[in-house]
Amino acid sequence: MDGKVPVVFDEKDGVPIFIDQRELVLSYRIPVSRIERFFEGLTKGQLLATKCVSCNEVYFPPQADCPKCSSSKLEWVKLSDEGKLLSYTIIYVKPVSFGNEDYAVGVVGLPDGVNVLARIWEAKKEALRIGSKMKLKIGPDRKGNLVYGFEPAGE
Repeated sequence: MDGKVPVVFDEKDGVPIFIDQRELVLSYRIPVSRIERFFEGLTKGQLLATKCVSCNEVYFPPQADCPKCSSSKLEWVKLSDEGKLLSYTIIYVKPVSFGNEDYAVGVVGLPDGVNVLARIWEAKKEALRIGSKMKLKIGPDRKGNLVYGFEPAGE
């Protein structure tokens, strides 16, 4: 019998890992016509949310209908470009498609009363501190798609 066993050893701890030879490709097609303005906002450097005209609740990510009162009367609001880091984690184990570098994901509290979960860009993990000022950054991901995130504002 020729061939090799599909097992490699983890770089960090030397544990043997089975490598499945099949590749799984997922593709999602989600209709966004009622929240398309969110994506238009990204192209203008803005992070947009929706606000219910009936009950004044603000939603991020934006909603087409109000989950609280079921109204379809929502207006678009621009969220603040700055906030404070409420929580974060460093991602050490990630999908191969995310690259090899560790990265941070955090929750940033905006003065609008909205908490946004997003990637923390260009931050040295040693410098991240709960309560530190963060600023919005919109830019391309590894595939060139516009995404939002935050980076330290520099105090």
